[in-house]
Amino acid sequence: MEANLQYVLSGLSIGGVYAMVALGFSMMWSVAKAANFTHGDVFMLGGVLTVSLMALGLPIWIAAILAILIAAAAGALIERFLVRPFNREANAIGWMLTTIAIGVMMESFGTATYGPLPQPLPSPLAVTPLRFGGAGVFPQELLLPVVAVLAMLGLRLFQTRTHFGRAIRAVAANRVAAGLMGIDADRVTMVVFAAAGGLGALAGFLIAPVIQASTTMGLVIGLKAFMIAIIAGITNAAGVVTMALAFGVVERLIEGYLSTSARDAFGFTLMILVLLAFPQGVFGRKEVSKV
Repeated sequence: MEANLQYVLSGLSIGGVYAMVALGFSMMWSVAKAANFTHGDVFMLGGVLTVSLMALGLPIWIAAILAILIAAAAGALIERFLVRPFNREANAIGWMLTTIAIGVMMESFGTATYGPLPQPLPSPLAVTPLRFGGAGVFPQELLLPVVAVLAMLGLRLFQTRTHFGRAIRAVAANRVAAGLMGIDADRVTMVVFAAAGGLGALAGFLIAPVIQASTTMGLVIGLKAFMIAIIAGITNAAGVVTMALAFGVVERLIEGYLSTSARDAFGFTLMILVLLAFPQGVFGRKEVSKV
């Protein structure tokens, strides 16, 4: 029983990371029908830049805020120069190739400047674990699922209660019609990509005290987050967060009862099987085109 509780708590922690990164994919896809495959590396910036800025003498919170702002700016620039020019047609895939390429370049440059080894990010919330029965978890880890759920709820409130949020919903529903109503769809898309980048960097900052910050920390997490978004139904934000948290718990159960090496093999196999059963995603709806 104690072991199961430990697996669930740890799973919710990593699931919170998947949720925030996957939520970014959901936001980008909703407005652009495209995604930033550099998103895993933008997630990495949250941890790596915070460590680097702290090494220059900045306090942790100032370093983290600057790292998130830089990641948000990176998301906006990637949309403007690497996604928008290659996403003019419905079936265009140029944005996929360019963002993958820039992601490899970002990781290589980061390794050359930051170094190949993980570096610790000290946090007062990752010193003394909380005890639940025989299970222990750092407060830092509990922040992750909480922040993920709050981000999803905040996004929903923003989209329904603000003028710009309604503009985002309009662009997501019909980009051409939104433009005819006077909405600058390109500007909305750039802002959404920036917000997704900032959210990803926030996840990187929050998980870095637990796993240490490295330039390779975003590769697998970015891939898993995108697959989670797909199997959940990528435009359903609540479904994406729910699926991410559930997948994190499943991963930890597989790791605990089988092995660490079996975790990814069984995890990706499970994703494929779920996608075969639900081609539109578990929480997705089939899109109908009227002609």
